[in-house]
Amino acid sequence: MLNRSRALVRPLVLAAAATFALAGCGMLGGGSVSAEDVETQITEQLTEMAGQAPEDVSCPEDLPAEEGAEMTCVLSAEGETIDVLVTVSSVEDDQVNFDIKVADEVN
Repeated sequence: MLNRSRALVRPLVLAAAATFALAGCGMLGGGSVSAEDVETQITEQLTEMAGQAPEDVSCPEDLPAEEGAEMTCVLSAEGETIDVLVTVSSVEDDQVNFDIKVADEVN
């Protein structure tokens, strides 16, 4: 059963081996992008690249709109989890651009 799960998770890991630049939606009042918006962007990008949607992407908090800010979200697929590092690459007016990098191995 474990081999089957890893086989299904593998396309998500491979598709995300590169770092993706994503644009966050407008900032919240406190100068951040909501965790929900970050989760949506990650899900959409990985689904497009891998042809397989993760079951869930969960981020612990809103992403600060500060260049270099980081947080780790968790992607879930087929009973396994994979960390996703999110890093703000730039902030321009109310647009927050961030990169994602999926860990090389499942947790």
